[in-house]
Amino acid sequence: MHTMLKMTAAALAIVAANTGSTFAADLSGDFKIFLDTSNPAPRATMEKMIGDFQALHPDLNIETTVIDREAYKTQIRNFLTANSPDVATWYAANRMRPYVEAGLFEDVSDLWAEPAIADNLASTKGAMTIDGKQWGVPYTYYQWGVYYRKDIFDELGLSEPTNWEEEKANCQKIIDSGRKCYTIGSKFLWTAGGWFDYMNMRTNGFDFHMDLLTGQASWESDEVRKTFANWRELIDMGAFIDNHASYSWQEALPFMVKGDATAYLMGNFAVAPLRDAGLTDDQLDFYQFVEINPGVELAEDAPTDTFHIPSNATNKEAAREFLRYVASADVQTWINDGKNLGQLPVNAQSSVDKDKFLEQGFEMLSTNSPGGVAQFFDRDAPAEMAKVAMEGLQEFMVKPDNLDKILKRLERARGRIYKN
Repeated sequence: MHTMLKMTAAALAIVAANTGSTFAADLSGDFKIFLDTSNPAPRATMEKMIGDFQALHPDLNIETTVIDREAYKTQIRNFLTANSPDVATWYAANRMRPYVEAGLFEDVSDLWAEPAIADNLASTKGAMTIDGKQWGVPYTYYQWGVYYRKDIFDELGLSEPTNWEEEKANCQKIIDSGRKCYTIGSKFLWTAGGWFDYMNMRTNGFDFHMDLLTGQASWESDEVRKTFANWRELIDMGAFIDNHASYSWQEALPFMVKGDATAYLMGNFAVAPLRDAGLTDDQLDFYQFVEINPGVELAEDAPTDTFHIPSNATNKEAAREFLRYVASADVQTWINDGKNLGQLPVNAQSSVDKDKFLEQGFEMLSTNSPGGVAQFFDRDAPAEMAKVAMEGLQEFMVKPDNLDKILKRLERARGRIYKN
């Protein structure tokens, strides 16, 4: 879907005051932006941000194309190759590697040499670096964890668990009440990847998890089998909603809203639709995924979303200015506040919104993730391996007796994919 954004110069002073940006009138020509932020709240935020940038540069003719996120993933290589936009959303770490190696993303190391980005976005430089160069800028990151119905916990006399035994004990009481412990929609596979991330990082630690996702550890190892054994304890209890492979993550939300399931392991982007569906902050709360192995330091998933300049872009001057704008402290503060993306700003000079979930996430990531911070299963693993592996993870959740066959298949894929 296309949205044409054109604003008059009358708004320039207001926009400049709100964003702290400096108006540069010399940008002109056509400027195309492709977004994968298709859900209503992030779409509105991105379009408002682009409108403000348009007001700062009235001679630019900005065309914004919004594509459904799942469709975007399958289309990105095609549109980077032919009819390329000037700026496109994507993801950090290994998810950008195929397009870097194919020469489809522009090297923007020059931007990272500028103090405003080098100093304030330093925490994410590693996630944006391949072969010693930087290939985009981040605009948001967000915590994952367990979002749960506090009112149901209160009804059942449950407290937030801190370890695996408490988690399972809570789950049994929830099941005994006629509910499921967790909702999940694994139709598009990545939600099963999120569960594996936490089960494996809590069982074996961050370093082993990254070794596995980068092909250095075996899927048939004892460590991986222990991860699946722990996960199967929940599956065998009947902890997850039925038929989850037929639901998207959004389609799984009503189970929590209606109280048929009490929790969702998900990113903070789930908060807005849960609130929109009528749940109040008195009903909703959040806790960090519990400790499983006491000897393993807690590590977290905190995916970083990014903007990139395609190598085939035609207006790279405007694209670089847009990336500077997106990375600026004031812009990152307001696009990430609770009324917009509801996530965490990357710029160190930005402010975290007064929203209880953002504050809890910031506190968790800042003070209680000593094990490390992962990007996410399908961002830390190469795309081909991620696809094969997540298919196996979904299959395991539905048919856990197939584990040996699944692990053999994943190990064969490891030998094929990482050998190339």
